Amino acid sequence: MPISESFKNRLFPVLDKITSHFQTPFHIYDEAGIRETGNRLQNAFSGIGSFKEYYAVKALPNPEILKIMQSIGFGFDCSSITELQLCRSLGARNEEIIFTSNNTSHEDFMEAAKDGGCILNLDDINLIDKVPEMPELICFRYNPGARRTGNDIIGNPVEAKYGVSHEQIIEAYRRAKKRGANRFGIHTMVASNELNYTYMVQTAQMLLDLITEINAQLEIEFEFINIGGGLGIPYQPDIHGLNLEQMGREVTELFHNFKKLNGYVPALFMESGRFMTGPHGALITTVINRKEIYRTYIGVDASMSALMRPALYGAYHHIDVLQKRPSDTTETVDITGSLCENNDKFAIQRNLPFMKEDDILVIHDTGAHGHSMGFNYNGNLRPKELLLTEDNRAEMIRREERPEDYFATLQYEQNSLSL
Repeated sequence: MPISESFKNRLFPVLDKITSHFQTPFHIYDEAGIRETGNRLQNAFSGIGSFKEYYAVKALPNPEILKIMQSIGFGFDCSSITELQLCRSLGARNEEIIFTSNNTSHEDFMEAAKDGGCILNLDDINLIDKVPEMPELICFRYNPGARRTGNDIIGNPVEAKYGVSHEQIIEAYRRAKKRGANRFGIHTMVASNELNYTYMVQTAQMLLDLITEINAQLEIEFEFINIGGGLGIPYQPDIHGLNLEQMGREVTELFHNFKKLNGYVPALFMESGRFMTGPHGALITTVINRKEIYRTYIGVDASMSALMRPALYGAYHHIDVLQKRPSDTTETVDITGSLCENNDKFAIQRNLPFMKEDDILVIHDTGAHGHSMGFNYNGNLRPKELLLTEDNRAEMIRREERPEDYFATLQYEQNSLSL
């Protein structure tokens, strides 16, 4: 289901007060829900000797959200220089950070090595010789190629740009070991928004089988396997969520069996982003216009620059209408923003309560890949972010963008080259 009933029960009764104070549009996130999901994740894998979640910063890169993750005991999964800098600004160091990048540059490697370094997760066998100084602990991102089952969003790994192929993986560890690495982990990411828990169990089994094979050839004992992110959330009503507890039981059994056979057991890492914060966020926007031509268009004060998933993926986000003047009738409408793009829509031909100007729309499940995927086409400026705290405060954790932000990069020193 979309955002939890407990989030609704905390948010909806006070939403008028919040919108009056902060003005729409804004994303708002639920601290209590995030903490509950984090505890649920840790409990599901508590039977494994060692488990750690590295929150995928790309999902919601706000310092206040990342502080919540730290307080739960999570690390961070970063994929860019700025994400590294953001996490280090919060005090994260060394093995509290995994750096997973692709098409990695020299500048990326230099940033990754700062402040004591991090867990370096290499995406390409050719990067081994490009690492300025091979760290003691190294990890490779594994691309298994064709699999018996395929994740709907990731698709066939053969067509993905990510990772080291099956044919390259043993040679990759051999070469890293030759360059001085003496601690090892392995990572894969072959799912996105996966609701079938058995796919993730298969992924864990795949990596456990692979490290057994690598150890037999190179005598490498792995400290961890990282099954990546991709745990899904049910965006649409009446869709069952991921059975995390059953996934935890079956993955734990795999680890116990591995220990019986091998005499040791690696840690389990994962890097959930969407699962941690996706259902604990909503985009709040106000109806500002009705347009009736061949269809009825409901214009709101947010645009796809605040949430581009519906335009980019055709993704469904559930919508609640909080009406100033309740109506018993419904209508079929498109919910649109103001960008000069016809796909600037949050819903297409959706049956919703009859809306008038000043009604408030709650667009569900924007706590991951919402604000973070925003952009400035048409000079459109991204909205503020709020946190609904555990002690019942609505706190601004990022202000809205302003015109001076948009024009900031036009302030520069003259730089030209005669040709």
